[in-house]
Amino acid sequence: MGIREDVYYEGGPHVGELIFGLIVGLTIVALPLTVGAIVRALWLRYRITNRRITITGGWMGRDRTDIIYSEIVKIAKVPRGLGAWGDMVLTLRDGSRLELRALPKFRETYEYINDKVALKNPKVSATVEK
Repeated sequence: MGIREDVYYEGGPHVGELIFGLIVGLTIVALPLTVGAIVRALWLRYRITNRRITITGGWMGRDRTDIIYSEIVKIAKVPRGLGAWGDMVLTLRDGSRLELRALPKFRETYEYINDKVALKNPKVSATVEK
């Protein structure tokens, strides 16, 4: 029997990003943004638990990335959509970066992830952005 995993958030990107993408898609210039918003709405899914962050995305949702909190060394967040949603970039020990786009409740999610990083990786918690 494994260790219990409590889900904090499970779902896709904020619906506001899709609506915004569709509105700006009325201009031909912003069409690539609209396509990106539609693809993310269809196939991007986040699962944030007390043990890991899982991102399923890519074409037809075929790519999956799992990150444990002890691998995170830096977190950056950027509000979008008038602050209704935001993006988060997680920098990992090996220098790679993982981007969470159009995350609903991104401020609360940032605090949750930051708390987990501080518990699992106390040496790094002082360098995590506030």
